[in-house]
Amino acid sequence: MSRVLITASELAESLQGQLPPRVLDCRARLGDRDAGLRLWEAGHVPGSLHLDLDRDLATEPGQCGRHPLPSSGDFAATLQRLGISPTVPVVVLDDMGGQLAAARAWWMLAVWAGHPDVRVLDGGLHAWQEEGGELVLGLEPLPEPSRWQPTFDGRACMSADDVFSGRELKLDARSEERFRGEAEPIDAVAGHIPGAVCRPSAANLTETGRFKAPETLDAELPHGEAIVAYCGSGVTACHNILAYAIAGRPKPRLYPGSWSEWVRDPSRPVARG
Repeated sequence: MSRVLITASELAESLQGQLPPRVLDCRARLGDRDAGLRLWEAGHVPGSLHLDLDRDLATEPGQCGRHPLPSSGDFAATLQRLGISPTVPVVVLDDMGGQLAAARAWWMLAVWAGHPDVRVLDGGLHAWQEEGGELVLGLEPLPEPSRWQPTFDGRACMSADDVFSGRELKLDARSEERFRGEAEPIDAVAGHIPGAVCRPSAANLTETGRFKAPETLDAELPHGEAIVAYCGSGVTACHNILAYAIAGRPKPRLYPGSWSEWVRDPSRPVARG
């Protein structure tokens, strides 16, 4: 099993160990900013803490898209509040195979902030329950705050101008219908960045909601000397970056603003079909 993933049985065992991981529940629903907290309150992995997509993993929507990255200072403060430091293993989970927010949390912690031990629960909360894992109600006490000051890797990201002028292969994690411009339920303009190829994030998963085997992902994922991942708002794009990591391939860079930022400037080209 790739070191970026952890199975439900492995998580259950590690929670009983001498250095249990800090489990972060990243469940979310687009269009409902409070859904993730409600889901966590209704039942969560024992000891897990809620990590909010809109408030912790993003800042307010605007010119930089629907889910802009928070400032490095704000994210560092979030990690300190949760007691996270490089000596504390971290496991992130959601209930959508990592597609919505767990992969984004993994990318922000492991790739951007440089935490050395962050893993995604393969299969998410469903896998935990299938293995007989307990769900508990109520609040969890916050741990002792940490003093970690991460060194953020700005090279892991690309700006819209970088994407506009660069030669990287552009990898779009949205559905094929949105990519082709046949449907656009969220953003004002339909289509994709010219030259991009479509790799829907759901294609990284099996029918059971687990990640495909590393060798399968390696065979399926597009090749390129340099790749930039994007989606609608920089969230599901992280799922494709995670898939590259599972496959043992170099990780693409992330365009955080993604399509929701790209189309705010009418001078940027749009392709369809």
